[in-house]
Amino acid sequence: MRYMALAVDFDGTIALDGRVDDPTRAALESVRRTGRRLLLVTGRQLDDLRQAFDRLDLFDFVVAENGALLFEPARNEKTLLSPPIDERFVAELQRRGVRPLAVGEGIVSTWEPNEKAVLDAIRDIGLELQVIFNKGAVMVLPSGTNKASGLAQALQRLELSPRNLVGIGDAENDQAFLRACEFSAAVENAVPAVKEQVDFVTRGDHGLGVRQLIDALLEDDLSNLSRRLERHFLPIGQDTRGRPVTLPAYGENVLFAGASGSGKSTLAKGFVERLIERGYQLCIIDPEGDYEEFEEGVVLGDRHSVPKLDEILQILKDPTANLAVSLLGVPLADRPQFFSTILASLVEMRATSGRPHWLVLDEAHHILPAARGPESIAWPAQLRNVLFITVEPGTMMPEAVQAASTVCAVGEAAQDVLIEFARITGQKQPSLPKRKVPVGDALAWRRGAGVQRFTVPPTRLMHRRHRRKYAQGDVGPDQSFYFRGPKGRLNLRAQNLVLFTQLAEGVDDETWTYHLRRGDYTAWLRDVVKDEELAKTAEGLEKRQLPPKRSRDILIDAIGSRYTLSSTSSTDGSAGAK
Repeated sequence: MRYMALAVDFDGTIALDGRVDDPTRAALESVRRTGRRLLLVTGRQLDDLRQAFDRLDLFDFVVAENGALLFEPARNEKTLLSPPIDERFVAELQRRGVRPLAVGEGIVSTWEPNEKAVLDAIRDIGLELQVIFNKGAVMVLPSGTNKASGLAQALQRLELSPRNLVGIGDAENDQAFLRACEFSAAVENAVPAVKEQVDFVTRGDHGLGVRQLIDALLEDDLSNLSRRLERHFLPIGQDTRGRPVTLPAYGENVLFAGASGSGKSTLAKGFVERLIERGYQLCIIDPEGDYEEFEEGVVLGDRHSVPKLDEILQILKDPTANLAVSLLGVPLADRPQFFSTILASLVEMRATSGRPHWLVLDEAHHILPAARGPESIAWPAQLRNVLFITVEPGTMMPEAVQAASTVCAVGEAAQDVLIEFARITGQKQPSLPKRKVPVGDALAWRRGAGVQRFTVPPTRLMHRRHRRKYAQGDVGPDQSFYFRGPKGRLNLRAQNLVLFTQLAEGVDDETWTYHLRRGDYTAWLRDVVKDEELAKTAEGLEKRQLPPKRSRDILIDAIGSRYTLSSTSSTDGSAGAK
């Protein structure tokens, strides 16, 4: 279920002339019966609201006083979310003869044309207050307080994300909270400014319009309405005509495939960045430690520690937290079963909270291998919002590949990837471009549609996690570089770039040249360090007949310029990443 909560305005939305009719009450009750949460977001003061509507118990929270006050009916508890009203301001309005005048705990309200007197009083006293207009009403609140800020507090207490929220309103003061909702609606009687902003306008007014929205919500979780929303699609590049190529932010599974150094990581990183920017919660499963420096979220696990399930779930309880789960400490053979345990709990968590919104499986063939064993995972058929990242579709279990509705292939072998994807999924092979895909481009194929070639844009954030890890971290014995020489007499291990440069300066010319001519430096820099620019530098040196010292200096200088290796690295192992 995508939409876990419904937030409604009171006057002009569920209420007509201050009264909520019986059919609308029944519709609100039907939302509760599905397990969804209900929130009332209103400009009214709480005592006034209680007199107008005797079923506040339908709501998990009431955001009153236009966001200044939060009320929890089940506990009969209220919390002031803003500074209290300054008594000097109220006294000044009374002195100026402002009538009518309603004073709440965090709000002062009157009607037009009293706005000039209100603004003059704020100026003369020197208060930091804001004035909000709402269908002739004039509401005064502390700066930064509105329906959106109050709603955010309610969602935080419910451990819900606005990406799982539907909202409906009618007036100017509803615009802030409707913008925060994943799906926003306005009743037919709403002011034009609200209608222009929202995703959907009901055919009916007031309660009838609310009931129409609820009917659509209960029928198919608004899937028929949501899938048409352009803002629910995220750009991943531009086609040959400069038009955006997009992926849905919800409802499908996506497969990114390509060889190491093909640009697959750039594509994946860009999509991850856009999901995070839009407020979607991610749980990244990271078999190779590529997210050790995941600055956009929390990292659990490393080479020496195995993430605990209860820690994973505790972090994800916060809707604003993104998580990378490193499996470096889990033996390779145990990773599929370890992931199976995590997946079962995440599926259960999604059923109650709608989160994490996306599951990102980096190097998915490590945890969903094609070779089936006695403890192989049973892939959940209905699981959506999964990003698979792998080398080739054939390296993954077929059931997971078949779950993907869109595949993006990167690199020179992009056509082969799509052919393989079609074979595994039983689809008719699409029409493919005859020329190889150039570096920096990719092919996207959504089932039932044609193939699109697009250019992958650079990510906004550098892959700092890669750079720091490979500059001064420990990539492990299996991915370290070993200077062994032509006769295997040496066994010098470089676990990172700092040690690589130290050892490179010290080995004899014969050993240096041996590994250079074999392409060992190129392969390590491309496949392990994942730095295509350095790999190309090493590759170029292979073809040049330079003295060993000269080729060595060129490569060491290239590493130093990209990773700013410290001049003291030879003694303390320190290095900085640009």
